[in-house]
Amino acid sequence: MIDIKIPPVILNLFASISLYHTFFCPSNLGRRQCEVGLNRKSRQYDKPYYNLYNALYNVFVKDDIDCLSSVYSATKDIKIGKWWRSYLFDTTSETAINKFPAEHLNNTIFSGISDEIEFKKAFFKIMHLFKAKATLSDYLDLNRRYIKTTDIVLFEDNTVKLDIVPQYFFKSVMEQLYSEAFVASELLYKNCSIEEIADCLVVSDDTIINGINEELGLNVSTIEAAHEALEDNRYQRLQHLIDTKFTDEKLLTLLDCFENRNDNEIRSMVTDNADVPTIFEYVLGILWYKTSERIGKILDYMKLSLDADLLPKTHAAGGEADIVYEYGNTEYYPEHTLLLEATLADGTNQRRMEMEPVSRHLGQHLIRTGNMNSYCVFVTNYLNINVIADFRGRKNMPYYDPNDYEKCVDGMKIIPLQTSELKTIVSKNIKYRDLYSLFDKAYKSELKPHEWYAECILNIL
Repeated sequence: MIDIKIPPVILNLFASISLYHTFFCPSNLGRRQCEVGLNRKSRQYDKPYYNLYNALYNVFVKDDIDCLSSVYSATKDIKIGKWWRSYLFDTTSETAINKFPAEHLNNTIFSGISDEIEFKKAFFKIMHLFKAKATLSDYLDLNRRYIKTTDIVLFEDNTVKLDIVPQYFFKSVMEQLYSEAFVASELLYKNCSIEEIADCLVVSDDTIINGINEELGLNVSTIEAAHEALEDNRYQRLQHLIDTKFTDEKLLTLLDCFENRNDNEIRSMVTDNADVPTIFEYVLGILWYKTSERIGKILDYMKLSLDADLLPKTHAAGGEADIVYEYGNTEYYPEHTLLLEATLADGTNQRRMEMEPVSRHLGQHLIRTGNMNSYCVFVTNYLNINVIADFRGRKNMPYYDPNDYEKCVDGMKIIPLQTSELKTIVSKNIKYRDLYSLFDKAYKSELKPHEWYAECILNIL
């Protein structure tokens, strides 16, 4: 039998409605059928259910299998008939059902019912279950968006669940909290401490630590160790997210969408809780993390506010580059910081919006850290020639601390890069250890700006 689980709370609710019981009376079925639909707009919307009821009644109570085609036809007159069809039949072909009706009938809650009262109960339950499911499906995106604003709920592998800390926080106080859930409170519209809301909400560190140990199979004893364990868990979830949602193929598709400004597709592939420029920064961060062979704390490097599912929400303003990627010393490059700046602005807007902030972010970083190996990669969907010229000119142009002229750097390394070249990096699986030397060689070139990009970046990649 196809498993249909109806939550007890729904059954209890409907069982308390007088119409539920009235529906089981043999008389006035057609009129009662409309009433038990509980349609808030008009009972007339539920008239088509009467034909479905009769057809199903003939098939199961009267054992008339020839009426199965009438069942299929009746579902087509119901707005949410697809739910009934997928439940009752193993095929969507009306021709197949007409030819071999019994062969395509699923084993359902109606199977084996021969009593009219039991049939009515089953019909009532399934009717309202599918109505509820259809409503939830219609409002799925809206409900998910509201729930995600809490930042404590995960939507992972078709499962909705609390994140680890809130899960064990509420688990430890649920019984007490539930007893107060429907008690009137004057604090509802006030900004008050958590202790004032309910005494039980003051949870000890030990409760959280024990919950983390139980969930992750650990044996940590301090809140600091628990935080480290949670951070490790976040990165494990990030790896799974990248492997499923941000494969190379999907990254290439997203880059195409950014170039063509197919914003609707971008949001459908990533999230609808962030604007497209923020998503661009996020995708660049994920791409660069993969190019860097998943080394480093990318969740810290991206200056973004992320939701519980590790997807972007907003850019976290802070007066620095979009992504600040830190690299340790290796045989391929010295210790340095890479500032990644991302923009979807083009033409004149690109010059006005990006030239000053990019050079300022890098200049201030170099003055603050003193590490002249650090540099910037500026990424956009279209490079303006004068932006290239300006960034190349920064190679020989000093940058001063506006508050202390004694502090300055003699030049800055800024590498402009188009999304078309990002696609090359992804498709050729080029790693950062190779990009570093490529960018360094390009930086040292003396070619004019209008020749430089094609010769030192485009043709080399």
